Amino acid sequence: MIKFYYNAAPNPLKVGLFLEEAGLAYEPIPIDTRHGDQHSPEYKAINPNAKAPSIVDGEVVVFDSNAILLYLAEKTGKFLPEDDPVGRGTLLSWLMFVASGVGPFSGQAVHFRHFAVGENPYATKRYTYEAKRHWQIVDDRLKVARYMLGDRYTIVDMAVWGWATRIPFMLGDDAMTDYPNLSRLMKEINDRPAAARAVALPDRHNFKKELDDEALRHLYPQISASVSD
Repeated sequence: MIKFYYNAAPNPLKVGLFLEEAGLAYEPIPIDTRHGDQHSPEYKAINPNAKAPSIVDGEVVVFDSNAILLYLAEKTGKFLPEDDPVGRGTLLSWLMFVASGVGPFSGQAVHFRHFAVGENPYATKRYTYEAKRHWQIVDDRLKVARYMLGDRYTIVDMAVWGWATRIPFMLGDDAMTDYPNLSRLMKEINDRPAAARAVALPDRHNFKKELDDEALRHLYPQISASVSD
């Protein structure tokens, strides 16, 4: 059985969606980042980056959400494009676009909008702009295709879905109106029973909800770190 180390953040959410869609047997193991679970020696032996998610599948350990999606898709043969060089190239391009662009810029937009200490007008403007630019690229893609890779629902749609659930928090309550094609995809995925089960997964564990000083130290250690650190 696959061990799935997770929390309620966007990256674990999309892996949870795949596990539910594929009907794989898995054991959800909570990593409560506000309690600092990710910094334990036991977890860092699995994931040196001290982030969620991670999976352990027998002797195989995979961390980074997009790597996990690709591993599980190739393991099961599910939610992949056509098995040819064109399909493979398109898959890798869009999956890495989410990994290197959508996710990081979206995460930083959330951070500087809601959690950064003090006023950071340049950082807020930069990451908001880049998050919007990346989401516009996604929306433009979905304007010409039902799914990110064409007519087939794949792990790229799952990767997009995980982060798109946070757009109102990231860019404002009405931000989704700027992305009608993405909104269509989100509705379609949200209506899938697997998505409902993935979203409900964190309810199985009592994750800490308070963003107190302890949580901030665990989530953003740079706030209290010295310059030499």
